[in-house]
Amino acid sequence: MAILDALLPEFDHEMATTRRVLERVPDAQFAWKPHEKSMSLSELAGHLAHIPFWCTATLQDTSLDLATHPRNPPPSTKAELLKGFDDRVAIARAKLIAMTDPEFLVPWTLKHDAQEFFTMPRISVLRTFVMNHTIHHRGQLTVYLRLNNVPVPAIYGPTADEPQGG
Repeated sequence: MAILDALLPEFDHEMATTRRVLERVPDAQFAWKPHEKSMSLSELAGHLAHIPFWCTATLQDTSLDLATHPRNPPPSTKAELLKGFDDRVAIARAKLIAMTDPEFLVPWTLKHDAQEFFTMPRISVLRTFVMNHTIHHRGQLTVYLRLNNVPVPAIYGPTADEPQGG
């Protein structure tokens, strides 16, 4: 079995689940924050929608220097949020299906100028920095939704809002 055969179904599942959560983000609450130190709803949703770019960045280069990587402004509407997410997922998925097993094992580095944060094989970066990062922020976003009385969609099973799982 090739690495892609195991990774692609996971990627597709997590991206579809993430989109269902992003679809629930209410435009009217974009500025809302649960705490003064927290990101706003639009900042958190925008960050989550941007994570598929990290998949593309991991697969097309062997490093990313945050000092030269521009920050993305948060989206101003849910339509903009979803379009950006969909576009990034499509590009990332195309990059994924073009990869060979040896390419997944190439080391990849995240740094800021001379400070290196980590170097890992691409497959490890995809599982941790892309997939787990997505899952982490998606979990945060579901809490934001719950605190704003927005129904939380099923993720790995039923929720209080979708007891049958969707």
